[in-house]
Amino acid sequence: MQAIDDFLAAFATFAWGPWLLVLLLGGGSFFFLYSRFLPFRYFFHAFDILRGKYDNPTDQGDISHFRALSSALAGTIGLGNIGGVAVAIHVGGPGAIFWMWLAAFLGIATKFFTCTLAVLYRGPDSQGHIQGGPMYTIVNGLGRKWRPLAVMFSICTLFGALPVFQINQIVQSLREVILIPNGWLADPASQFRFNLTCGIILAAVVWMVVVGGIQRIAIVASRLVPSMVVIYGGMALWILLTNFTEIPGLFALIVRDAFTGDSVMGGAVGSVIMTGIRRSAFSNEAGIGTEALAHGAARTNEPVREGLVAMLGPVIDTLIVCTATALIILSTDLWRGSEINGTALTAQAIQQHLPGVGPYLLVVCVFFFGTSTVLTYNYYGTKALGFLVGAEYQRFYNFLYVPSILAAAVVSIDAAVNLIDSMYALMAIPTTTSALILAPKVMAAARNYFRRIETST
Repeated sequence: MQAIDDFLAAFATFAWGPWLLVLLLGGGSFFFLYSRFLPFRYFFHAFDILRGKYDNPTDQGDISHFRALSSALAGTIGLGNIGGVAVAIHVGGPGAIFWMWLAAFLGIATKFFTCTLAVLYRGPDSQGHIQGGPMYTIVNGLGRKWRPLAVMFSICTLFGALPVFQINQIVQSLREVILIPNGWLADPASQFRFNLTCGIILAAVVWMVVVGGIQRIAIVASRLVPSMVVIYGGMALWILLTNFTEIPGLFALIVRDAFTGDSVMGGAVGSVIMTGIRRSAFSNEAGIGTEALAHGAARTNEPVREGLVAMLGPVIDTLIVCTATALIILSTDLWRGSEINGTALTAQAIQQHLPGVGPYLLVVCVFFFGTSTVLTYNYYGTKALGFLVGAEYQRFYNFLYVPSILAAAVVSIDAAVNLIDSMYALMAIPTTTSALILAPKVMAAARNYFRRIETST
């Protein structure tokens, strides 16, 4: 098991080399400047789209704009914002949060381009059903000669969409926040049995939902995500309001540490930056391509509308939710030289601020955030397999996905994080590359759409 952990760690480090930093930050900077801030001027127009003002039931697509965003957020708002932020601080120190912010800000522009393309270049699968996502963007936008890039994205998605981190953290939160402190799991054997039992139960729950496809997944996500954001957001807001005098100092700590390289693990500025970018990618998935799979299912004939809706993602999941989590953790001393990591670190920080009820509320949020993410990831992997071998066989992805839930319940957190990080790095190559090449097509569509919006008002 240790050999596997070491291999995954080495591969993740290789995959997230400086070249990927250039691709994601450089690509985001290009999109931001190339757009000449045009989408940002219509940022609030996205809320009119989201509330259904422009919905047309005869448009192509499977789900509404709201459910598309909910499905995408179900894959991003979740354990990346709770456990992932804790991992970022544990490895890269407070400064990693600054680079998460920067990547998320640039990711707003990246999402506009990638998710507009996901609708602009939708195409039929082998059963004639209209699909969207980076692989269809590549084939339909760049041509068949680019198909190997689409295949690369799809293969990496098969593994990048496995729910190893989410399941691992759900089980960890139940085990270390509720059971072990109460003396109900006293020895390693009983802990392993508990982990495996949780994996079996979660696998059964996930199976019952995912067989219904994106419509059922979107319905569940649209109900879970808003309520969980309210619960977690309310808890975080209460903690921050009661400690508001510390907040300016915490922001100063984040900014100062971003340029000193004084990370918890003793790294340099470069490692702090890389940690922030990796965790930001896991948090909002801008430039990775998974979010484009959800937005590509939106019911619309106006690609730019879905691009605008997608821009809300990084704002909500990274700039708001991740920042709240980071401030809660940094307002304690638990992050300094501690071996605690992941959701357990966040739980202990909340315990200091809200003793008794706080950790239990967090466990509820972790369970539902994690479950909603697992459901959305299944849809991503299913679409990837459908592209590779035909839509008529995509349901067989569940025979890989569901057993992976059992494995995720018992593996280490490091193995879970490194596997997903590696696949995300490889998925970013075809997604961001194709978006850079097709950026002029997006801007042509944007100028046309915004001109029509202006003349109609």
